[in-house]
Formats: sequence, C-alpha cells, structure tokens
Amino acid sequence: MVDTTEAPTQAPVAEELRLRGSMGVGELVMSVLAFASPLTTVAGTMPVLLMFSGKTTPGIYIIMTVMLLIFSVGFVKMSRSIENPGGFYSFVTTGLGKPAGLGGAFLAFFGYLFIGFFAVPFFAVTLQGFVANTLHGPVVPWYWYALAIIAVTTFLAYCRIDLSAKVLTVAMVLEVVSVVVFDVASFSTSAGHTAQGIGFSMPWLTDAGLGLALLFAIGNFLGFEATVIFRDEVKDPDRTIPRATYLAVGGIGVFYVVAAWAYVAFLGADQAQEAARTNTVGLFNSSAGQLLGTVLTDVFSVLLITSVLATMLSVQNIAARYSFSLATDGALPKVLGRVHQHHRSPYISALTIGVLWVVATIVFTVLGVGPEALYPIASGSGTFSVLLLMFIVSLAVLVYFLRRRRTKPEPLWNTVVAPAISMVFLGAVTYLAIMNYSELIGGSTLMTVIFMAFTFALFIGGVLYALYLRKNRPETYAKLGREKV
Repeated sequence: MVDTTEAPTQAPVAEELRLRGSMGVGELVMSVLAFASPLTTVAGTMPVLLMFSGKTTPGIYIIMTVMLLIFSVGFVKMSRSIENPGGFYSFVTTGLGKPAGLGGAFLAFFGYLFIGFFAVPFFAVTLQGFVANTLHGPVVPWYWYALAIIAVTTFLAYCRIDLSAKVLTVAMVLEVVSVVVFDVASFSTSAGHTAQGIGFSMPWLTDAGLGLALLFAIGNFLGFEATVIFRDEVKDPDRTIPRATYLAVGGIGVFYVVAAWAYVAFLGADQAQEAARTNTVGLFNSSAGQLLGTVLTDVFSVLLITSVLATMLSVQNIAARYSFSLATDGALPKVLGRVHQHHRSPYISALTIGVLWVVATIVFTVLGVGPEALYPIASGSGTFSVLLLMFIVSLAVLVYFLRRRRTKPEPLWNTVVAPAISMVFLGAVTYLAIMNYSELIGGSTLMTVIFMAFTFALFIGGVLYALYLRKNRPETYAKLGREKV
C-alpha cells in the first residue's frame, strides 16, 4: 500500500522542478537583444558616448565588441562543460566554490532586479511626455504608467517563455528596422558633404573621457550573458546557446558601430562631440526629424516606448530564473521555485519581482522621489553589480580550466588565453566603474557610498550565508550551484 500511494505523488514533484520551452537560436538572440534595448541605446546612451568621445565612438564599440567576443570564447566553452541550469550562479560555483557562487547569484539577482526597475520610471516619463506633448492628451501622473507597465510585463513573464520570446522578437525587429532606416538616411544625406568628414577614428589611451566611455559602452552590451540562464527552455542547448551568444555579441556590436558611425556621418566628424554636448537628450529626435520628418520621428517615439517594455520583460524573465534557481537549491524560500503546471514557467518568482517593483514605485512616489532621479540610480547600480559579476565569472572560468588541464588538456586559446584576456579587461573596466561610480549612478557622494557598499555587501553576504548553510544545513549547501545531489 505504501508503494502504490507514494509513486503517483513523487513523480510530479520531480517533474515540477524543471522549466520547459522550445526557443531556438533566433528567439534566444531576440530575448538578449531586448535586454540590450538597441533603440533605447541609440537614442539615449549613444549621445552620451558621443559627448565623451565624439568621432571615436564607433571605434570604442569596435573595441568593446572584440573584447566581449573574447569573453564569449571561455563563456561558451564553460556552457558546454557545465550542464547545470543557473547561468553565472553555476559557473562561479564550479570555478570558485559554493560560497563565491552564492555571492555571485545574489549579485546577479539584485543587479538584474535594479536594471529592470530602471525601465519602470523611464517608460513612465517617456509615455507621459508622448501622450501629453505629441497626442495632446491629459497629463497622467507617472506612477500610473509605471504600475501599468509592471502589470503587462509580469503577466507575460508569468506565462510560458515562448510567448515572451514572440513578443520580444516582434519588438526587436521593429526596433532594428527603425535604426537601420535612420542609418541609411544619415549616410545618404552625408554622402554629398564629405567636407564635414564622415569617417571615424580609433580611440587612444590618452583620450580624455575614455574611461567613462568604455564604462557606458559595456553597459550597452549587458544581457548576452543571460543566454545560459535559459538552458532548460531552449532546443538543443549545447548548440543553441553558443550560436545565440556569438550572434548576440557580434550582432549588437555591428549594430552599434554602424549607428554611431551614422551619427558621426550626419553631424560631421569634427562637430559630433559638440553637437552631443549641446543637445544630449534630444540628439536622436532632432537628427531623425531633420532626416526623416516629424511623422517617422513620432513612429520612432512609439517604438522607443515599446523598446523599454521589451527591456523590462527580458530583465524580468532573467531575474525570475535566478530567483527560481536559488529557491530550487533552498537558498531562497521554496515557494519561489514553483513551476506553473501549464506554462512551465517560474511564475511565483515572476510575480514576486513584479510585486517588488510595485512596492518600490509606491514607496518612492510617497517619498516624493521623481522618476528622473530614480532611473540613473537603478540603472547604474544594477549595471555595476552585473559588471562585477562578469569579472568574477571570467576569473572562475580561468580557474576552472586551469584546474581541469591537469587531467584533461584542452585548446589553450579557449581555456586559458581568452579567459585571461577577458579577466584583465573586465577587471580594468570594473576599476573604472569604482572610480567613476558617482557619474555612473548620477548621485551624490552619500548615494555613491551607500549603493557601492550595498553591492559588495551582496557578494560578501552570499559568501557568509553559504558558510552558514555548510555548517547548519549541509544538505542545502550540497545543492548550491544547481548541482545534482
């Protein structure tokens, strides 16, 4: 009797812990591109880079693309060697041990949580301005738009990942087409004005503002590393994840290089930096208006709004899967590790993130903190967390393959040289982030100290929590890093 009653209840529990999906290379790449938010980058961040670097901006994107492709070499090799779901959480655990792995997981979860929350006030003020100024509609308080977008993305994140992938694919195709139209118009207009100079230059180490430019540029690429977090939800992960990773990094890089070059071509190589300084916020709209007219500029404004929505959805999906992995291992409450029976999604984790964003929006509204003050802090602090994590991951990959080479010699480039180069590069950019943290979050000295201390406390807290689990809950400690026990 015992055997017959236990058998039906045991199997569904084991099955329930697995996420499911059928994303292919294209859908996975689009999910990554949504995180990078190409139109938001071209319209919002790229003018900031032009302000720092002028005609060397395309060259900075070339350098960043090459370096992140080198990072991807070790990253892809690791993804084929470590089949555990969990993304960077699993990578750091395997390379540097369970305490560091849990610290890295906390950095990932809170980093993506903050990056996602950046999109909430940014979306709100963008849509608020569009409705009031372009459509001449009523002035609705920003927090209503914020709560509405949270509801939409939480519903989509609650459902099967394939639905999110389809929504993101449509949004990304429209975004890419819009920027390509801008690029073509810019180069076409500039072709007869070669006196302005439509070329660009590579940056030098002595260039003023190079450090900040590299720091802002790497933030435009974040998201490609999340390909591994969807391991259980893609078809043939050993082929899909590597292809999607290289396509994402290379595609984002080429896209940004051409868009930055289009800016330089239209504004003029020698005038681009001054134009960006004079009109940083409105540079894209004013340039698009001159090139394409007001109608297409209004269309671009709508696509910018959907771009922010796509970014937020992509981030929510990623953060929910880190929460799910930690809950599955017992490091967070087990309820966060539940899988929806129909959608096969981490629906409780997705709902929890939506609730956290709602609470944060309400709290900041009650405190009277405006959206303009919120999104640089959320974006900057989240970007720094993920950047620090990428440096730790590059170290973990190098250590793992150096250790494995003792018994299993493998190609030197994939396992030692490329990981070492990426570790040095990401270490240098992390140092720049620490030195320029106040500019990164756009905050005061006090805010800089608070948020930087919080970021390092996340990693240290994860290490200490893992040591506590090792002593008091060894069965939970054994599962950390999504390892099978």
